[in-house]
Amino acid sequence: MTESISRETTGDGTPRPIHPGVRIGHVHLKVADLERALAFYCGVLGFTLMQRYGSQAAFVSAGGYHHHIGLNTWESKGGSPPPPGSTGLYHVAILYPTRAALADALHRLIEAGVPLEGASDHGVSEALYLSDPDGNGLELYVDRPEDQWPRTPAGELQMVTRRLDLQDLVAAREP
Repeated sequence: MTESISRETTGDGTPRPIHPGVRIGHVHLKVADLERALAFYCGVLGFTLMQRYGSQAAFVSAGGYHHHIGLNTWESKGGSPPPPGSTGLYHVAILYPTRAALADALHRLIEAGVPLEGASDHGVSEALYLSDPDGNGLELYVDRPEDQWPRTPAGELQMVTRRLDLQDLVAAREP
């Protein structure tokens, strides 16, 4: 059975955009081992544990927010990551407030022996790519100021993917 999805439009027939203040509030991940996930998200990345639901779920945050990431084993305890070629989450992108904070995240990953799967300069941002212990993709990134974003001569956004200079990023870390 195919359903028709109606969409709200403006007077000229274009889709009405979502309110510009909308943000992604949190992501909730299925994990195989809650303690292992907490060791990574809190111990390596530095999130703060805000609340636990026994041995099955936990909520972690940056800066005291109720939670940015939920972790649970409700349907996944002891499970394996989804096989290649299946649908699901590609990655969760974690936005850092400054380049120095992203440099600190890179330092934490190096100290913990967590391998990077990629590192890119997208023109609009600098990004590190890796997987958590359950194979969930993560992007740790910092945005450049909007007035520095690359644009075409017509003024349209023109994101790129270039190699990120990790030595330069590490040098931005504050002691």
